[in-house]
Order: sequence, then C-alpha cells, then structure tokens
Amino acid sequence: RKQATEYSTSSSNDEFESQPSLTHKAKRTLRRRRKLEKETKQLIKQEELKRLHKAQAIQRQLEELEERQRALEIFGVKLERELRGESDSSTKDETQMLHEWFELVLEKNKLMRYESELLIIAQELELEDHQSRLEQKLREKMAIEGKSK
Repeated sequence: RKQATEYSTSSSNDEFESQPSLTHKAKRTLRRRRKLEKETKQLIKQEELKRLHKAQAIQRQLEELEERQRALEIFGVKLERELRGESDSSTKDETQMLHEWFELVLEKNKLMRYESELLIIAQELELEDHQSRLEQKLREKMAIEGKSK
C-alpha cells in the first residue's frame, strides 16, 4: 500500500508539473498563431495597396489614352474632309494626306490594342482582389473552433 500511495503521489506530481508546461506551450503556440495572423493581415493589406496603386495607374493611363484617341479622331475627321475636298485648305498633296491618314489609322489601332491590354490587366487585378477576399474568408472560417463549425 505504501508503495502504491507513493506511486500515485508521484504520478499526480508529474501531472501538476506537466500542466504548467502545457499552458506555457499553449501560450507560446497562441502567440505564434497571433503573430502569424498579424503578419498575414499586414501582407494582405500590402497586396491590396499594391493592387490599388496599380489600378489607379491603369485608370490614369486609360484616361490619357481616351484623350489621345479623341485628338486622333478630331485630326482624322479634318484629314478626311481635306481628302474629300470639303476643306478650304488643301495645301498638302493627296498622297501625303493619304499617308498621314494611314499613319493615323495605325496609331488608332495601336491605342485600341493598348486599351484592350489595360482592360485585361484591370480585370486581372479585380480577380486577384476577389481571390484575396475569398482566401481571407476561408482563413476566418478555418480559424473557428471545432464545435462552432
């Protein structure tokens, strides 16, 4: 009996000694988890800011592109009138005007292709943003404890 009592006493002491280490480990794990969550949130914010800046730059480029297209359109209308002989000032040679008109069409096509590229990039940014929000929702749902799930 004496040995059994000593054994049970020593095993209960081990439990008490291991209990603080478990809480210490749990605290440490919790701290690490919180630190990782904080770092993840910071990274997400940085990525969002990068996407926002990129989206703003694309928007500016699209506005500039639109202005250039309008200017080309105005110049093109003027050039077409000169080619048809509707304009009073036909000091240029017809071949020179045709050459200018074709260059104008080429420039307009380049601008349209560039606009398409910018719109595709903007759509990619929207999709990246949507993916990021979905990943954040998933992380939040995965962080919920087992009973609440």
